[in-house]
Amino acid sequence: MGWLADETGLGKCAANYVPLTPMSHLKRAADIFADRTAVVWGPTRTSYREYAARVSRLASALIQQGVAPGDVVATLLPNIPAQAEAHFGVPACGAVLNTINTRLDADTVAYILGHAGARIVLCDTAFVGLAEESIRRMDGPAPQIIEVVDHGFAATGRYQTYEALLQTGDPEAAWLMPGDEWESIAINYTSGTTGRPKGVVYHHRGAYLATTANAIGWRMQLFPVYLTIVPLFHCNGWCHTWMVPMMGGTLVCCRDITAKAIYDAIADEGVTHFGGAPIVLNTMVNAKPEDRRPFDHIVEVFTAGAPPPAATLAAFEPLGFNVTQVYGLTETYGPATECLWQPTWDGTLGDDRAALKARTGVAMAMLDGAAVHDPQGQPVARDAAHLGEIAMRGNLVMKGYYKNPTATAEAFKDGWFRSGDIAFQHPDGYIKITDRAKDIIISGGENVSSVEVEGALMRHPAVSLCAVVAKPDDKWGEVPCAFVELKPGCTATADELIAHCRTHLAGFKTPKHVVFSELPKTSTGKIQKFELRAVAKLV
Repeated sequence: MGWLADETGLGKCAANYVPLTPMSHLKRAADIFADRTAVVWGPTRTSYREYAARVSRLASALIQQGVAPGDVVATLLPNIPAQAEAHFGVPACGAVLNTINTRLDADTVAYILGHAGARIVLCDTAFVGLAEESIRRMDGPAPQIIEVVDHGFAATGRYQTYEALLQTGDPEAAWLMPGDEWESIAINYTSGTTGRPKGVVYHHRGAYLATTANAIGWRMQLFPVYLTIVPLFHCNGWCHTWMVPMMGGTLVCCRDITAKAIYDAIADEGVTHFGGAPIVLNTMVNAKPEDRRPFDHIVEVFTAGAPPPAATLAAFEPLGFNVTQVYGLTETYGPATECLWQPTWDGTLGDDRAALKARTGVAMAMLDGAAVHDPQGQPVARDAAHLGEIAMRGNLVMKGYYKNPTATAEAFKDGWFRSGDIAFQHPDGYIKITDRAKDIIISGGENVSSVEVEGALMRHPAVSLCAVVAKPDDKWGEVPCAFVELKPGCTATADELIAHCRTHLAGFKTPKHVVFSELPKTSTGKIQKFELRAVAKLV
């Protein structure tokens, strides 16, 4: 066992250095919390001993299927135990996890499967059709489908089931721990805001440090009960699935996000923490009386995607919740800044409290820095007026974009990750987003590319020109609003164009409103979207 000595004559060895990986959280939990409940899904209770054994079975079974270190294993799964097990079982065989958004269209899923080179896809029965159609559209080698049959579903009978796969594995198989913490643990695809989605590669070190940052930001104590509202395909559930075993906590699965399901989980399972977009908060506020359940503790909530409206906060927090606004991107393992509550703010009420809570925040622990930079890459004045781009750097930033060195170099210009989000900074250093660059629309926590929606609209034979902007929406936060110029002599209705888009796009990306009008343009023909945004607020 060799020593790698530094100038002091001392160096790394097995006694003083182990590569950081979130896999170590589950190994530790299986030892010291063996009999504690690790995962809950309906009537199913899985202890940490059983959780680790199932992960070992999955890892060894994947190896028997020919999965080698560095290969990609994809998932098309909702928030069910198999998705949590994949977060540990896939890297435990040395492979890279690719959790795919189940709301995407077949063309996009086909691109992701092909670009990542997935060998196997673990697929929920409800999404087998999507997987099959995506594979039919692929040009390269197709992944093998393993069907995950959840409660209430019947297997299609066309594929090996997940449980049958696990039975071929060894519950005591050793895990392949990374030899270098820079090794890839996951690849997550962006929502394609400037064309095809980009593959964001995570390393073991960043995932490990993200788990610790989230636990600190949430002021967690041992044995939290975490409800999976954030989809586990979003930045690996903001790394929370990897985090929970570190705390000896319980992961409560939630497949269908409804007010009743959330209230039931809080009341029946003692949920202490969950994350979600502001639409989730609004869902809880507007729950039917029969869907509500009483509980006697404060539930800590991370919210991201868009600042929660003041009215939502005012109605939501008195129900028994404490909200912390966080901000991040796929490229930053999920949350990277937090609106850290200051003791001097205690006693602030109403709109003033909501304004403080809606701040984008400051760098989370484990992030080296978060700042607002001008176009020359220099920090803007902290005066709550000067605008710039949010820039971040440190261990919570991705390795880069898979097979895309040009985009990686552009994102990492001058040693900072460039987010593309426009903001200012308060004198106390707190960042506040004012706009989204590249015209991203955030609908129900999902990023929607206006360019992609415009492309779908332009495929309609009656459309001459179009532009898509965000329209504020009480339920979804924002929804796509389309402004359309028709070709001379052509006709089309709003319903017709929306239906047309639905054949080309995922449902959440389709316009919810269509306005027929001449589009405002600059002298060079560029559409002035800021004018359209003002109109969209009124229609």
